[in-house]
Amino acid sequence: MTQNDLLKEAVKILDSKKAEDIKVIKIGDLTIVADYFIIADGTSSTHTKSLADELEFKLKQIGIEPRQVQGNNGSNWIVLDYSDIVIHVFYKETRDFYNLERLWQDGEEIDISEWLIG
Repeated sequence: MTQNDLLKEAVKILDSKKAEDIKVIKIGDLTIVADYFIIADGTSSTHTKSLADELEFKLKQIGIEPRQVQGNNGSNWIVLDYSDIVIHVFYKETRDFYNLERLWQDGEEIDISEWLIG
């Protein structure tokens, strides 16, 4: 699976579970941490956890496992590290507080509109 395929698949999984405000930011030219961040939020801490769980489950089904998952014990910010792609799943208020989009504003936001269900 290519990096672009993984981006699409992760966005589709998040969208299918009603994640809100999904963003993909290309950061590879700015840092060695990852090539892309995917950022999304849930409407509650339960929704946030279910989004992260669904991502991990569906991607494992196609043979892709995270190197690391952090914050999965009731946290309002769960990070799934897939090496080149790091996925941040937030509770909305936590996302607003940390504002990763502002921190990585020099990155390139990728248009994901054609990957979304509707």
